[in-house]
Amino acid sequence: MTTTHAGASRGGAGLPLTATLGALGIVYGDIGTSPLYALKEAARAATNHGATTLTTDAALGVVSLILWALITIISIKYAMLIMRADNRGEGGIVALLALLSARNAKPGTWRAQLLLVGLIGAALLYGDGAITPAISVLSAIEGLKVDAPSLAPAVVPITVVILIGLFFMQSKGAGFIGKIFGPVMLAWFLVLALLGVYGIAHAPQVLAALSPLYAVDFLLHQNFHISFAILGAAFLAVTGGEAMYADMGHFGRVPIRLAWFAIALPALVLNYFGQAAYLITDPKAIDNPFYQLVPDWAHYPMVAFATVATVIASQAIISGAFSLTQQSIQLGFLPRMQIRHTASHEIGQIYVPLVNWLLAAATLGAVIGFGSSDALAGAYGIAVSLLMAITTLLAALVAIQWGYAPWLVILVNGFFLIIDGIFFAANSTKLFEGGWFPLLLAGAVAFLMLTWRSGVRLVEAARGKLRQPEEELIETAVNKCHARLQGTSVFLASSPHGVPLALTQFVKHNHVLHERVLIVTVLIEEAPRIADADRVEIVEVVPGITRIILHFGFMQYPTISEGLRLACEQGKLPGIDLADVSYYIGRETIIPSDKVAGMAVWREAVFAFLQRNAERSAAFFGVPTKQVVEFGTEIEI
Repeated sequence: MTTTHAGASRGGAGLPLTATLGALGIVYGDIGTSPLYALKEAARAATNHGATTLTTDAALGVVSLILWALITIISIKYAMLIMRADNRGEGGIVALLALLSARNAKPGTWRAQLLLVGLIGAALLYGDGAITPAISVLSAIEGLKVDAPSLAPAVVPITVVILIGLFFMQSKGAGFIGKIFGPVMLAWFLVLALLGVYGIAHAPQVLAALSPLYAVDFLLHQNFHISFAILGAAFLAVTGGEAMYADMGHFGRVPIRLAWFAIALPALVLNYFGQAAYLITDPKAIDNPFYQLVPDWAHYPMVAFATVATVIASQAIISGAFSLTQQSIQLGFLPRMQIRHTASHEIGQIYVPLVNWLLAAATLGAVIGFGSSDALAGAYGIAVSLLMAITTLLAALVAIQWGYAPWLVILVNGFFLIIDGIFFAANSTKLFEGGWFPLLLAGAVAFLMLTWRSGVRLVEAARGKLRQPEEELIETAVNKCHARLQGTSVFLASSPHGVPLALTQFVKHNHVLHERVLIVTVLIEEAPRIADADRVEIVEVVPGITRIILHFGFMQYPTISEGLRLACEQGKLPGIDLADVSYYIGRETIIPSDKVAGMAVWREAVFAFLQRNAERSAAFFGVPTKQVVEFGTEIEI
């Protein structure tokens, strides 16, 4: 149980209807395409060892379970409770970690353990990001088999072509697609609702499943293993719901809730009930109840429409992976990577080439390796259910930190944690049916995150031993460097204290300083954004030497040249021409060693590889290339 933190959500300040339409496309694309496969998989699990027909009781039980999963997990837990745990309007795992100050926790403390849990949660999003486009687009294209079973061999190749096109498009920016996200998904939800009403009209007795007793009674009267299989399959209906929280900062709490309760939820419920109603009238339609519900004349148009909807859902997932990567880099959880801004006026319009192609390889591998949405269903859900459990746990700790009574938090969040645990246990039964795939991806990402985080700490400790005390710099500037070079030099420093190694190297080899020396440090704060008025902090070391600390939020891109320009505009750096400044940056070579206490040597070698291939500091921080001078240093860890 949580409440709103200081600061309002940015998205809520805009036009509610515009933001609500945008939320339909970005936030609900994933969960909005779940009807393509969710009820089908749950119904198959309920047929008891592969029967080809479904009983009426089973249809009612399955759709009741899906309905109350949507209400309990999405409507109550996420929309009404979890979305209150915002970091000045921002949501998601990274925002929760920032709220809990886990980033700077000392090793061995409970906050450090939270960081481990949170990083695993962030890594799970990448596993989800690889599976979602694969299962969504596959399930849409599989509609071709309803009217033309002979086209079955073409499903995978068509899906691969569509996904390759989608990933190639990322470098061009998805702004033109973004403009149609909302309207297309609004039309999609309208079609879902109409199909649902059409199905319900043929078997109105399906409405009895509105009672949760049908779900409970059905599960209790099944074999334990079958009940777990049904729960795991039904969970597919709520995958994508975590986007409500992750994208809260883009649209605001009110538009996201309005889009869910007014449009997405009613349309989804109607469609699921329509599919169940169709199964009551035709129990053999279990192969693909979604497309069977569509009138014959509309099958092919519906395949095309579903493909567009799943591409939109996939685009939202890919953009979310880019955004998560940027935040993780800012907070020091991942090495610096090349990040391109494809459209500054569009939400989340950045492109991270390395993440794009790694995600493409994982997604295409899933499509080719699993071959069908049925097989992929076994891989889907386990990562999302674990992520939801981690989110519930972290949100509970935030609530306690904000002063809520622990017994109340344990009662409320504990209830939802039990539900998350049940769904995770149900999905765990699919571990060897494909559930290992997203967990393997998440495990690899989590390992890299933790290795990078530990390596950065070791390097900073080594820097601290090599770093010259500020007093020695003052002594050098006052008593030893009487002659000064004309102009201004900027030295980038990783710490707001002491002397950067590049400056020490410069003085050691040249025995001289510039007339103006600026020591610039970029600090990423645990707030999403820092206002321009609070961006620049100036500390005069001695006349001619100035320390500048630039503060950025974890949702902002840390551009040093813009920070210095802002300082000049604010009158904090008078008399400096930024076009005539030289930037001196240290480039470090990491030497793994077992002589220094740290990680295992093989992990240090992995860290050294990541560090060598990370984006150069000058490029990442937006330093003009022609004004850069680099100093090399070897650091042993």
